[in-house]
Amino acid sequence: MPSLLLTNKESGCGMKQKIALGFGNNIDYEIVWDSRVIEDLITHYNIRNAELDVNRVITGERDLVISILSFLKLGSGGERFVASSDIIEQFSQKFAKKITLGGTSVRAAIAMRKLGVTSALHLVTINDHVRRLIPQDSPYVCSSAQDSSYPHLIVQFGSATRVKAGDITICTAQANRLIYHSDTDNITMSLNEAFADLLTDAQVLLVSGFNAMQSETLLAHRLESVLKMMTRLPEDAVVFCEDAGYYEPAFSQIIYRTLAQKMTILSLNEDELQGYVHTKLDLLDIFQVTQALAELRKLLPIPIIVVHTRHWALAYGEGATRFSHALKAAVTMATTRFCYGDDFTVDNYKAVAALSPHEAHAAFADALNRLPGDHICCVPVAQVQPTVATTVGLGDAFVGGFLPALVT
Repeated sequence: MPSLLLTNKESGCGMKQKIALGFGNNIDYEIVWDSRVIEDLITHYNIRNAELDVNRVITGERDLVISILSFLKLGSGGERFVASSDIIEQFSQKFAKKITLGGTSVRAAIAMRKLGVTSALHLVTINDHVRRLIPQDSPYVCSSAQDSSYPHLIVQFGSATRVKAGDITICTAQANRLIYHSDTDNITMSLNEAFADLLTDAQVLLVSGFNAMQSETLLAHRLESVLKMMTRLPEDAVVFCEDAGYYEPAFSQIIYRTLAQKMTILSLNEDELQGYVHTKLDLLDIFQVTQALAELRKLLPIPIIVVHTRHWALAYGEGATRFSHALKAAVTMATTRFCYGDDFTVDNYKAVAALSPHEAHAAFADALNRLPGDHICCVPVAQVQPTVATTVGLGDAFVGGFLPALVT
């Protein structure tokens, strides 16, 4: 196992951190959407509307285009595995793109560092892009002894994005993002148990990144390692798990049930919530939302469930009202990223924090907050209309806003 790698030598700050973030990371190819390129590919591959299927197996570029079109037609985001990184390289060369870091842990670290909050990281991928882009005062361990890179393709589309070719005509109702990858580092998710040395002072531990795994046996071994590392946490530490699009959907329940005795908070977005309850929800219908939360609680008995959507974010569970400040900070961080992307500033964050929400979203949050007891707390999202929206990493930014608010 690789030795402990530290990056905060120049900062002079102490090695121990109050926030520890695990476990996976990667390189992202964020392409710039171009409908003309997609339309040319529809024509080139003679893709028909009847072929569109969000569950299509992706073995080549044609399948990838069909998958992207399927999600556009459905109007939702998603994450899918592709047979080879060569497919991603081939497709991404047709677009302008930016290379960034992906993974909830590193994106959350970058977001919170903008506000002056440092953290410790567990990495599975290391290369020059990672070394350059992670916060330079973050101590980290990596489970890989050699440089590697398995890029994730990030496809972002805005509202009213139009595609028209052959018998396919699509106009998206809302902005969203898609993620495609063939990432060996994250599929195997090797862990470096030296990360435990960075947990002894942690008040918060983020558990994320296991969604690409494909072997249940390997997953069980990795969870054993996580539980072993958790023994080094202070007894009152908060364990925060961020959900994701799992290659094997059943793995999410294996993870959460295995870690249930240690978990404090499970966080997920609107698509993930609807996936668990197998129902398309009206996100402004109090009855539908509360019924879905109750159903999810039966499925995954975690003390606090956090749901973040484009309209609002809420905490559900006993004593949920104590997370009001964290929810506000989280939706502010995510909305700031939505508006300004990677280059947002503290002034941008403060400006978004001062904005008012949409009247209907505020009314929904107020109605939830008026329910008896302290088992639910809801915060509406600020109303914004960015010229160019960033739809990737919003959940990661949400985490980057939420976790610092838990640290005393």
